[in-house]
Amino acid sequence: MRNLFKLMGESLKAGEDFVLVTVIASSGSTPRGSGARMLVGKKGRLAGTIGGGTVEYRSEQIAAEILKNKRSGEHNFTLTKDDVENLGMICGGAVGVFFLYIPAGDQETISLAKEVEKRFDQGQDIWLISDLSGDGRLAIWSKAGGSFGFDIPQTVLESLSRQPVRIKEADIDMYAEQIGSSGKVYIFGCGHVGQALVPALASVGFRCVAADDRPEFADKKLFPDAEDVMVIDLENIAEKIKIGPEDYVCIMTRGHSHDTIVQAQVLRTPACYIGVIGSKYKIAGVQAELRKQGFDEKDFARITTPIGLAIKAETPAEIAISICAQMIELRATRSKA
Repeated sequence: MRNLFKLMGESLKAGEDFVLVTVIASSGSTPRGSGARMLVGKKGRLAGTIGGGTVEYRSEQIAAEILKNKRSGEHNFTLTKDDVENLGMICGGAVGVFFLYIPAGDQETISLAKEVEKRFDQGQDIWLISDLSGDGRLAIWSKAGGSFGFDIPQTVLESLSRQPVRIKEADIDMYAEQIGSSGKVYIFGCGHVGQALVPALASVGFRCVAADDRPEFADKKLFPDAEDVMVIDLENIAEKIKIGPEDYVCIMTRGHSHDTIVQAQVLRTPACYIGVIGSKYKIAGVQAELRKQGFDEKDFARITTPIGLAIKAETPAEIAISICAQMIELRATRSKA
């Protein structure tokens, strides 16, 4: 979404108008769910995707018409088996799509795009609010920065969650989606798995910080996709890193003992995910050591070890994919804001 807003601002300044296409509801086997977005200009799709199937195909056609009549609106698709087969696609289902027309030079959207970039830079939790009534409007909200674009009703603010939601009642019809998170992924250990993990996570929107006590490994050249790369004291990670409830932790240091040292510190934080690399037979030994430090079964339940989904991964790249998939799953299932 960050790149989408950058493109929106640039296009509007360049004198182009476009349609922001958003999936606001879906069911069945449609290729993308609520929150999928794309930009469509006079030459077709500019960025983003809502699945690449039947709905996207038809939505591009509708967006082209909207660019001509300059009116925003909602369209509902019900795709039958015949619809799918006739278009040579593989996905069916019911989908609600909102088409927001934004004219060239629109100063409100240009200002909004700048504000979105600013709040992403500040690492805020950001929600995008689309007013689906009338010709549509856009606003953003974050706890740190409040509302920008238009005043967001309290009932909408109370409905915000990590999952997209449509609030439709009385004179309100709005769609809210979290587009930016304050959460980061702290990767302790800059070895081969860490080097494979950062680009995998960054490619799906996770903000990564790689940390190690070895300067030759904690090297920005090895982690061009990381938001930050840090040389730290593994026995005192709080000296440089503060882990909050939106943060994920992946522990993969150069040795078993160092992993245990970092685990003990991370368990005293509210991290939403703590994953530790290693084999199952090492778990008992680690837990025995942590018990000596006062940790119990409730603490151990917070630790995912071996880290990642069980896909028989062996190479660093395969392990990175298994970890990335597990974190995508967790991010998608966390529901309350």
